[in-house]
Amino acid sequence: MRVWIPHEAGREYMPEGVQVGVFAGASSELPGDPALVDLWVAPFLSSGNVVALAQRMSRLRVIQLLSAGADAWVGRIPEGVTLCDARGVHDSSTSEWVVTAILASLRRFDHFARAQADHRWSYAEVAPTDELSGKRVLIVGSGSIGSALAARLAPFEVSLTHVARTARDGVHGVDELPRLLPEADIVVVLVPLTDQTRGLVDAGFLAAMRDGALLVNGARGPVADTAALTKELGAGRITAALDVTDPEPLPADHPLWNMPGLLLTPHVAGSVRGLLPRAYRLAGAQVRRFLAGEELINKVREGY
Repeated sequence: MRVWIPHEAGREYMPEGVQVGVFAGASSELPGDPALVDLWVAPFLSSGNVVALAQRMSRLRVIQLLSAGADAWVGRIPEGVTLCDARGVHDSSTSEWVVTAILASLRRFDHFARAQADHRWSYAEVAPTDELSGKRVLIVGSGSIGSALAARLAPFEVSLTHVARTARDGVHGVDELPRLLPEADIVVVLVPLTDQTRGLVDAGFLAAMRDGALLVNGARGPVADTAALTKELGAGRITAALDVTDPEPLPADHPLWNMPGLLLTPHVAGSVRGLLPRAYRLAGAQVRRFLAGEELINKVREGY
């Protein structure tokens, strides 16, 4: 069996007897004939457009992603190939980013960091700040990352409301957002990018948020309408913390950079030192399942 992986460090997680090739991305040389690959642990798409390579892998049966989102791959892989995402791998890192972004925004660490660079003691400029305790948090997207976030927010004495594609016990359906948004102090968006979620955070969504509310997008940039968000932030009615934008990377002259009340990070929520060991433990387990003829986990269905 032949497996391609994008990092040399992942080789130690592969089972014995598997022929492993390392293909880091579009700018790298192929480690062999792609037509002989059975299972492909695909590179992150930041390494270039590698999706089309799957069409040359005539023996390919499984594509295992290292990302939680599969939006770039859905509908673009050969028939008969199973696509699996990295559900669970990014739970801790992304939920940590969300908690950090919320606290940094409410406690105005962005302001204090700028004041530190200017050697300015800025207590009187923003104190007293807001706080997380007692806030009503609406989590839009109740997958594994949403659940991990809920566990991390619980000690902060917040009230949590969950929203998913369809309602279930303890979780509201997305059709209830017009009623739920005005009640939330903090709205966290953690949905995958699909045809249904593209542009979900539009002008109507933003207008329904209460005055002074914080929007946190840890999902994908196109989930939010950038023009509508820029307009709302420019009016100063809400604030936002974003790890993703549309377009991405955000052009240097884009007006979003200068919006008041915005904390912006460059898509780093999942970029932590523990990512690759977690990802390759999953990939190695998937290879073992495939070899044993067992059911794979994290199969992507309907874009999820």
